[in-house]
Amino acid sequence: MDINPQWITGFVDGEGCFSVSILRNNSLRYGHQLQPEFVVTQHKLDANVLYALKDYFKVGSVVVNHGERLCYKVKNIDHFITVIIPFFEKHELKTKRRIEFLRFRKICLLLKAGRHLESQEGFEKVLDLAKKLRINEKNYQESIKRFEETGE
Repeated sequence: MDINPQWITGFVDGEGCFSVSILRNNSLRYGHQLQPEFVVTQHKLDANVLYALKDYFKVGSVVVNHGERLCYKVKNIDHFITVIIPFFEKHELKTKRRIEFLRFRKICLLLKAGRHLESQEGFEKVLDLAKKLRINEKNYQESIKRFEETGE
């Protein structure tokens, strides 16, 4: 399957997800692990789309999500910094996914810089950003306004 940056941007606007899992882990300094993820999920009949994304980006993996769904997933912070983030900086998303991406980018840059490890305050800042990452209908306008005013 032949895909191009414009197609990828449109597809991710509709089907992609930038998220940060907050995993409880008492063995860590602040009791939680923050795991950024970029995921695109499709029915197994459209698996070729997911493999095309993997081939294009040259990072991540295609795995079974559940049932008859598969997902293209990237979880490596270095892959975000070197591949995924630069791609979406160059090829701007057009929907609410853009704000989610910009928040996600900020979180990844803070994690890569180790800000979450420097202090409890630094960890809580990244944790708070992770909790604000998702935008839904209820908080859409509020999220956009807050992001434009504060960058968060």
